[in-house]
Parts: sequence; structure tokens; C-alpha cells
Amino acid sequence: MKVPRRPIAASRASRDALAVLGAQIKTARLARGWTQADLAGRIGVDARTLAAVERGEPHSAIGTAFNAAFTVGVNLFGLDGDDLALARRRGEETLALLPRQVRAAAVTSDADDDF
Repeated sequence: MKVPRRPIAASRASRDALAVLGAQIKTARLARGWTQADLAGRIGVDARTLAAVERGEPHSAIGTAFNAAFTVGVNLFGLDGDDLALARRRGEETLALLPRQVRAAAVTSDADDDF
């Protein structure tokens, strides 16, 4: 039995970022002459899922959005593949330098992140 999805309460900044990414994906897809079904097939989702990503709907999986972006050539975080991999490694190395107690505290923090 499929459990219905709960609505995602996205902040204004998150909604803006999702809309920008969705528009970039759609623009790049159209520039390639691909239909939604073409791109959806390339990333292994159905066209309705891709349409939701392009509309910037917050319930779309981030992995799906990133796969779509990379497939049509949208650079995430202003970085291409090699630079993005380097940034990932640097982030992992930086986190590895933190004492274990600090890393654990950051994961379980009760910080008030409300905007």
C-alpha cells in the first residue's frame, strides 16, 4: 500500500531555488530539442516526475532534480563535474578534521533553524 506524501513546507528561499533550478533544467532540455519524456527516460523517471522537477515542486526528490540537471548540462553550485568532485572531497576532508564530538553534536543539534 502506497502512503500518500505529506506536503513539504518549503521556505521562500527554498521555493525560489527550486523554481530557478527547474527553469534551468527546462531551458536546457528545450535547447537540446528533448521532450519531457526524452529526458525522463534518460534519468529513469516518468514524465510527470520530471514535470514536477521543472515546476520546482518541493516534493520532488533532490537526486532526481540533480540527475536531470547534470544530464542537460546545468552546472550545480557554479561548478562542473571535476570541480564539483573536488569541492566534495574538500568538504569531506574538512569534516574529517573536526573532532568526533563536534561532528556528533552537529548531527544531533537542537539548533533553532526556523526562518
